[in-house]
Amino acid sequence: MSNISSNPLLSLSDVTRIGQGLERPESVHVLADGTLSVSRRGQGVNFISPSGVITARGPNPALAGGKELIPNGIAPLADGSYLIANIGEGGGIWHLSPEGDLTPHLMEVDGIHLAAANFVMSVPDGRTFITVSTVSQPRFAAYSDKVADGLVIVMDDMGARILADDICFANECRLTPDGTGLVVSETFSRRVTRFDLGPNGLNNRRTFAQFGRGDFPDGIRFDAAGHLWVTSIVGNRLWRVAPDGSKTLILEDCDDAWVDTVETALAEGRMGREHFYETGNSRLGNIASIAFSADGNTAYLGSLCGTSILSIPTHTGNIT
Repeated sequence: MSNISSNPLLSLSDVTRIGQGLERPESVHVLADGTLSVSRRGQGVNFISPSGVITARGPNPALAGGKELIPNGIAPLADGSYLIANIGEGGGIWHLSPEGDLTPHLMEVDGIHLAAANFVMSVPDGRTFITVSTVSQPRFAAYSDKVADGLVIVMDDMGARILADDICFANECRLTPDGTGLVVSETFSRRVTRFDLGPNGLNNRRTFAQFGRGDFPDGIRFDAAGHLWVTSIVGNRLWRVAPDGSKTLILEDCDDAWVDTVETALAEGRMGREHFYETGNSRLGNIASIAFSADGNTAYLGSLCGTSILSIPTHTGNIT
């Protein structure tokens, strides 16, 4: 393992693989009974029981708008159903019932088709937050630090509306632990941005954490102590960001030569899909999401290119 940044607190020997044969397990959640629910390309959702049994939900093959369903973010709902952010060509937010029926949930907002729906999050008060990476077509045209047309959307009792339309490839978003703010991964500007969230929407925009070479922040989630954990594709790094913005490198398996290839493509304006769906010699599969066990002692990592969920300890002698 080659490090570009400071030494990580964990190594590959701390990583356990859970499940096998998963298809694009980009998004991962921990359910109340310890079951993992994971996005599954071309169908909907996989479930991995605590004993390791894998089941699937959704039509096979699943089509969204006549095109293959490619779930990116998934959001479990209280009734056992799921909302799915479809980053496939059909776009939109889709509803997957407990029985496996797939139906459109939200396809456009303010006349804008949600063609690159990236992430969806349901919160206990009934609001749903959605990110759309870009309104550019094809979406690969926005693989640049010079394009900022991603959306943040909220859906509540008043309907769906756009909160921000100038995000540099909008990826996952999360409410701050006190509920007064929203943080958003801006993948191609290599930062996590924080907004204050009030009755009139988002304001007081500022950078919460800035990253550097090889880091393209994707999945984010707060732990019980208020630290934000950030997965980085390409560099295959996992960061923990303290409330004051200081960063700790938790895990890394970075292929320097592959990072050089991607960074050169980005600088020359020719970055494409292949730069996210290849990993060089990294064995982490482009880690793209994170979820925590109920006791907070374990983190689970989803990925773009892996076929398993990765499990790591979050409380060891190295991590305080």
